[in-house]
Amino acid sequence: MNIMDFNVKKLAADAGTFLSRAVQFTEEKLGQAEKTELDAHLENLLSKAECTKIWTEKIMKQTEVLLQPNPNARIEEFVYEKLDRKAPSRLNNPELLGQYMIDAGTEFGPGTAYGNALIKCGETQKRIGTADRELIQTSALNFLTPLRNFIEGDYKTIAKERKLLQNKRLDLDAAKTRLKKAKAAETRASHLNSARLEGDNTMIWAEEVTKSEQELRITQSEFDRQAEITRLLLEGISSTHAHHLRCLNDFVEAQMTYYAQCYQYMLDLQKQLGSFPSNYHCNNNQTSVAPVPSASSNAIGSSALTSTSGLGLTSSSNLPDLKECVGSRKARVLYDYDAANSTELSLLADEVISVYSVAGMDSDWLMGERGNQKGRVPITYLELLN
Repeated sequence: MNIMDFNVKKLAADAGTFLSRAVQFTEEKLGQAEKTELDAHLENLLSKAECTKIWTEKIMKQTEVLLQPNPNARIEEFVYEKLDRKAPSRLNNPELLGQYMIDAGTEFGPGTAYGNALIKCGETQKRIGTADRELIQTSALNFLTPLRNFIEGDYKTIAKERKLLQNKRLDLDAAKTRLKKAKAAETRASHLNSARLEGDNTMIWAEEVTKSEQELRITQSEFDRQAEITRLLLEGISSTHAHHLRCLNDFVEAQMTYYAQCYQYMLDLQKQLGSFPSNYHCNNNQTSVAPVPSASSNAIGSSALTSTSGLGLTSSSNLPDLKECVGSRKARVLYDYDAANSTELSLLADEVISVYSVAGMDSDWLMGERGNQKGRVPITYLELLN
């Protein structure tokens, strides 16, 4: 029975406090009650925390979209994370494309130029897919997780203490209002004409004033204590910014590594494709075809094409001559080639350059010269001239 009485009294007290806060809040909104303003420093800290929370959420969500553009996949990963289970491993888009290319190249025949090229492209795409997977894992660990921990941890604590501060402020202002009303009633009672009533009312309201002053001291102390707790938490936002800065640097480094890997993979692929012989067997292994002239070679004019019509494209019998080239020789460029870096020489179809071998150079390359320009050139793009 005593426990029930205690619970009822506590429930009644809580209801009374809630009602008092609601009345105070409503009167403030209507301009009928004064409101205790927080000091400027605390207001600035609250504004900074709210701003940090809003932009952290936006950056976090957009980073997730960048790393995983598929919304269904993001939802699936979120569900597995909440269930504390590992999501099933699936091929990402580059890996899937790479597998399709490898399967197609195998079907067309690894011995054909197109089939061989597809297989090489597929292998490169799968490497890019692996790098993409590593980028996602690294970014999730070093960048997204700290941002999410702030939103779901530190800021929730700040929001909780901020709400408590708001309640303590409402309690304080409600106590101020009660004290103000008690003093006004005491003043009115002292001016009553009846001496008997004056004595009774004055004593009652004097007691009410004393009680209200004591309540005001308690609520003021609780408000000051909660304001200090909230301020200490909010001052930690500067440390949060410093931590997120380090996480941002980690994210940038992960992206740099990813893009550098992708660039190197594609550079190697370009060189592999550029080293293919210019003549190759069709997929049906019946006829031989020459590479299609590029738009640049068409721009040379029909006269240039006519002058080279009597010269065959590089054949397998010409490759040993090129590889064993000693001294400077003239060579005609079969089709355009864009230099991959500063050590190579860009070529235009049908131009004539000087070529020679250099000790220690890859057997698939020669050193080419055009006037003052010099650089490595792939031998499969050349035809030695007599």
